[in-house]
Order: sequence, then C-alpha cells, then structure tokens
Amino acid sequence: MAVKLLRLLVATLCVPVVQAQAQVLAPDILVKTITDEVVTVLRQDKDIQAGDTKKVANLIETKGLPHFNFTRMTRLAMARNWRLASPEQQAQLTNEFRTLLVRTYSTAISSYREQKIDYKPLRAKPEDTEVTVKAEVRQPGSTQPVPIDYEMEKTSNGWKVYDVKVGGVSLVTTYRETFAAEVKDHGVDGLIKSLAEKNRSGERLKPGKT
Repeated sequence: MAVKLLRLLVATLCVPVVQAQAQVLAPDILVKTITDEVVTVLRQDKDIQAGDTKKVANLIETKGLPHFNFTRMTRLAMARNWRLASPEQQAQLTNEFRTLLVRTYSTAISSYREQKIDYKPLRAKPEDTEVTVKAEVRQPGSTQPVPIDYEMEKTSNGWKVYDVKVGGVSLVTTYRETFAAEVKDHGVDGLIKSLAEKNRSGERLKPGKT
C-alpha cells in the first residue's frame, strides 16, 4: 500500500504549475500548489480517469520534470556504486532512471480516488538549503493517515525534490537493492542495459528485486 501511494504522490508532484515556475516559492507552498493543481486536473480530465497513461506520461515528460533533481536521486539510488560509474555512465544512468520513474508513476496518477492531503507547518530556518515538507494522506474508508515526507533542496532554479518517503518508504532506496545486485553481477554497463531494455519494452522494474 505504501509503495502504491508513493507512486501516486510522486506522479502528482510531477505536474507543473505556471505560478510555481514564474517565481521561487517556499518549498511547502510549492508542493501544496503543485498538488492542488494536480487534483484539479485529475478531477476534470476524463482521459486520465480512464487510464490514459500515455497522456499522463507526456504531461509529466514535457512539463513536470523541472521539480525533481534526478541526478541526485540516481546518485542516492546507486549509493557507493555511483563512484564506479564514469561521467558518461552517470549521465546514462540518470536518463534511464528518469525514464523509468516517469513511465512507472504515470500509471499511478490515474488511480487517484479523492485522497485528502493535509500539510504540516514547515519547520525550517530562512537560511536552510535542505528541508523536509511533511504531509499526511487520508484515503477514503481509512481512519489512519499515511505520513509523507518530501525531501527538498534549494538550488539556483528553486526548490527541487530529491526523495519522497511515504510511510517511511523511500522512493530512492526502494531501488538501491536492485541496482546494487545488477552492478555486482553485470557491472554498471549491465545496469544501464537492463534499465534501457525495460524502458523500451515497457516492463516495470520491481523495487527491491532483481
């Protein structure tokens, strides 16, 4: 359940807001603004509600990606194996991981079913360059909210998400075991090839499994 909800929340954050791009918003305001916009899209777009993942993927690919630091996400997912990759391999890994996430979570966005998101007050100092935006998701029929942490960093282009944790489950570390096993067995090039093949075939890489 946590992984499924994680996919949904990442997918919603991938959809942009013109206002958020026009000015540097505080991290919590940015997350809330984007999510509110996404909820509106989900409620109005019949194609997405019907499961048109191609339309969602195109929306994410063309307009949503600036809200994420995929290089840092890939580096964290690779852990110590990141140092084994050349700059060219690192670029390839980042591109393939980015494609994998966009494809995977474009499916999740169509599963929105009136979840309610409550945001916690941001605990951060003005000079902080890394913060955690905390929220809770309440699902229909459930009395127990699911905690969500958006790990964000301040860059020259505004605040970026580099990890999302839902119920303690990290988007980044769910792939770490899989990546480590692939690198151990087939090297960095083997991992790149595996990701590329899965992206081309549309096969979903299962986090935490080889």
